[in-house]
Amino acid sequence: MSLSFAIIGCGRIAKRHAEQIVKVGKLVAVCDVIKEKADELTLAYRAQAFYSINDLLANSKEIDVVSICTPNGLHAAHTIASLKANKHVLCEKPLSIDFTDGLEMIAVAKAMNKKLFVVKSARYNPLIIALKNLIEKGKLGKVFSFNLNCVWNRPAMYYSDSWRGTLDLDGGTLYTQFSHYIDILIWILGEHKNMTGYRKNLYHSSTIEFEDTGAIALEMENGTIGTIHYSVNAFEKNQEISLNIVAEKGTIKIGGSYMNEILYQFPTLLDENIVTTINSPNDYSFYKGSVSNHDKIYEDLVKALEGKNSSITEGQEALKTVAFIETFYKKPQL
Repeated sequence: MSLSFAIIGCGRIAKRHAEQIVKVGKLVAVCDVIKEKADELTLAYRAQAFYSINDLLANSKEIDVVSICTPNGLHAAHTIASLKANKHVLCEKPLSIDFTDGLEMIAVAKAMNKKLFVVKSARYNPLIIALKNLIEKGKLGKVFSFNLNCVWNRPAMYYSDSWRGTLDLDGGTLYTQFSHYIDILIWILGEHKNMTGYRKNLYHSSTIEFEDTGAIALEMENGTIGTIHYSVNAFEKNQEISLNIVAEKGTIKIGGSYMNEILYQFPTLLDENIVTTINSPNDYSFYKGSVSNHDKIYEDLVKALEGKNSSITEGQEALKTVAFIETFYKKPQL
């Protein structure tokens, strides 16, 4: 299958998309309201530049798939417009920053008979896949409790003169920094039943409109209890993303910068050889983002559109993360 793609939003993550698009198809158009950004990507890939989504979609006859790389708060509007223009969509995480918007995105995709895919790159981590398989096969027995610890660094410069840090376009620290790992928690342990907790802006009060630190206590639908601690206040650099699981037949902690290391296990249930070199994270000079598995995502996107077996995440599954985060943000604090 030969697919033609367009990218809406030509910021940093768009370059990752462009690199992978040209491996599986053709990048025919890019769009950004900032002319210089669209022009830069156009020069690199010889695509046609547009400066409004309306102009792009009005001239989109040859486009099969639109990749949405705009700020979080624009994902819903840009996805819906692209679907209504009869295009499949790959939306960067998060699906949306509003549950109702997410439902509409899914409904429009269904009505238009188009696919709505969402970037969930952490699901391609071999160690996370192995841990999920252990639990699903019952090799850990009943899972009693867990702790998810997400500690990264985001300096004031990260938020300066940007949509980042704003309620309308960013949505919150859990949406932009840690939604991948909320997704992993749900993917491995299921959905939550009850939650409570705290969130505070302890260090970024002059630069962002929401919390930089949070603590959540959870009861999952299967009875497991656990906690999530998250912060973007780590000193100078990212510290860790770790998940500790206490279960009937063992205790396992995976961690490192991107859940790519076995920190502890007893008994030995995970093969130590499964810890492999991960793809490089998105490196933005003064901070590092998530690990990029966009190569695997685009390979799976093509498989899905060809009707083949694919692990790519679709809208309904991605909505679970939005529901989780929105519930916490709307819940009164202790």
